[in-house]
Amino acid sequence: LLTMKATIIATFFGVFLTCTYAAKETTKKTKKAKLYVPQIDCDVKAGKIINPEFIAKCPPGCQDVKYRVYGTDIYASFSSVCNAAIHSGIIDNAGGKILVQKVAGHSGYRGSFSNGVRSLSLPRWRESFLVSEGKPRKGVTYPSTLEYSSSKSTAVKSGNDRVNVPTGETVRKEYQTSPVPTPATQMATTTPTPTTTTTDPTTTMPKPTTTPATTRTTTVAAAAKTRPGLHRVRDIAFRGTSTSANNRNILRPSTGIQRQEPVAAFRRAASSPAHLAMETDLWKPGLSLFDTGFSSKEELNPKPPESISQGNPNCKVDLSFLMDGSWSIGKRRFQLQKQFLGNVAQALGIGSAGPLMGIVQYGNDPSTEFNLKTYANSKDLRNAIEKILQKGGLSNVGKALSFVNKNFFSDANGNRGGAPNVVVVMVDGWPTDRVEEASRLARESGINIFFVTIEAAAESEKQNVIEPNFVDKAVCRTNGFYSINVPSWFSLHKVVQPLVKRVCDTDRLVCSKTCLNSADIGFVIDGSSSVGTSNFRTVLQFVANISKEFEISDTDTRIGAVQYTYEQRLEFSFDKYSTKQDVLSAIKRISYWSGGTSTGAAISYASEQLFSKSKPNKRKIMILITDGRSYDDVRVPAMAAHRNGVLAYSIGVAWAAQDELEAIATDPDKDHSFFVDEFDNLYRFVNQLIQNICTEFNSQPRN
Repeated sequence: LLTMKATIIATFFGVFLTCTYAAKETTKKTKKAKLYVPQIDCDVKAGKIINPEFIAKCPPGCQDVKYRVYGTDIYASFSSVCNAAIHSGIIDNAGGKILVQKVAGHSGYRGSFSNGVRSLSLPRWRESFLVSEGKPRKGVTYPSTLEYSSSKSTAVKSGNDRVNVPTGETVRKEYQTSPVPTPATQMATTTPTPTTTTTDPTTTMPKPTTTPATTRTTTVAAAAKTRPGLHRVRDIAFRGTSTSANNRNILRPSTGIQRQEPVAAFRRAASSPAHLAMETDLWKPGLSLFDTGFSSKEELNPKPPESISQGNPNCKVDLSFLMDGSWSIGKRRFQLQKQFLGNVAQALGIGSAGPLMGIVQYGNDPSTEFNLKTYANSKDLRNAIEKILQKGGLSNVGKALSFVNKNFFSDANGNRGGAPNVVVVMVDGWPTDRVEEASRLARESGINIFFVTIEAAAESEKQNVIEPNFVDKAVCRTNGFYSINVPSWFSLHKVVQPLVKRVCDTDRLVCSKTCLNSADIGFVIDGSSSVGTSNFRTVLQFVANISKEFEISDTDTRIGAVQYTYEQRLEFSFDKYSTKQDVLSAIKRISYWSGGTSTGAAISYASEQLFSKSKPNKRKIMILITDGRSYDDVRVPAMAAHRNGVLAYSIGVAWAAQDELEAIATDPDKDHSFFVDEFDNLYRFVNQLIQNICTEFNSQPRN
């Protein structure tokens, strides 16, 4: 009997242990359930992903200059997510998992060189993100599929199925909770259960209905299927003869020149594109204004009034139109301008979560018709535009730009801070004042400037233009993206959609000045006998490697060069070359001089021949390279250059004197003075030099 009891107890105990072990194993498996981590491409920007916090896997090979990064530690949302992760040191070029958290926009982003990636500076942006190691935070559940703001095919998880919804269909996902990461403690009762339905865009969308507080409907809208006339602005044909047309015969007070509009312009059918010799978009060669490089998925349709209270979230910009109210425009053309602005307002989709638009009218003096916060929908805005009365006067565009820069984009006027500031200048013919300096100051303040010029000066009228090529001097890129030239006021309605696409293309709205496009950089190169021909070519390569990192044009960074021995020679001035290729070619052509070493005289010469001719509001940067002690004093000329606003960097090689290098360099010496033992090691300081220039960009006053 005792044996039987012992057997029963042992059996029971064995079964108990087996069950306990099985339960533990089940629990382990449950706990070890792996999170599915979605993979993203190297070119994916944080702003394109809707999820406020997510874990993603980056592929190998993202450490590339074409994947741009803006900021340090905190990055602007149009940075490449994966390259930002490399810059921050979270992953390397082999890729890996990262955790991304969206945060608010910042007033400034500092560029730096870190982990083989050079990030760029930026004055401000509407949204930022942080990157950290790809480990889930405790109590947070992460999405296994990322939501993109792009209208490409959207992958949606529905239970265990993955549904690919092609462009042209609408995906509706109904959640019992918000689709943001949710604390695990609530998951038992609030786990999202998405259901997916597809709706043909030709079907009328149902009106929104009130739902319980615990539910929320998120709509991810893909671009509508292309249908004839869907994206085409209504073609209003202006036909007639010279008797029905209001020919322009208004005198321009500043010149006394009378402009007569050709009668033939009124007899052409507006629907014929042949007469529209629009400016070609050089930023994508070979495309006319009506094929501007935007695919159908980027088309922005006019929004019906009942759906625009929140506005178009894909076009969150603060926009000011400078409206030409001068007498030269005439009453009929002023009316056409108002119709154009009304059509633009409708196409933009004005709203509190999308674009906001105000209007400043200029003539002799500018005045605000209404600011950014006056109207919050397209319908009211269009009605207000229709009631604007013409001011008259001259066409003082420069004065208007200064007014907008100082007064318009303020918190009191509805400026949101996180949205790009955009100014679109409407110009009939040409301005009656200068625009270059006012435009530069506006761009320095972070304002993106577009010009729409109508009926530009004919060849016989160009001698009357105060500032030739005023558009190229006003915009931040002379590639055609920021300017539209319309041959006739009666063609203006055809550029509504191209203009809307451009001002809403926030990835391109980075015209505010950065460390890479705001300087006059003068190289002062030692050509003494001790350098030698071979080493001199190495120095020129060093100069070229620095120069090619900057954005070079008349309105961006400019490069100049001086070579010296006992004497000095101006190799080329700041205004000599306006393209990067021309600058690099000019550097390559510099011939070795040979002679003594008078560094002090060379600094004085560069101050007089280069930097005294620097443009206002350009950073003046001198980079001096020498291999020996100077025969003359360097301290007095260097101090004079510093007092005149020149930021001086000294690069010493071999026998260069350390005390002279420190005297030449701007304080603090450790950030502006460098030394290498031989010429072949100069390349090591290229990235460090650029990083230091960018680091102090926002901290030093502009000249």
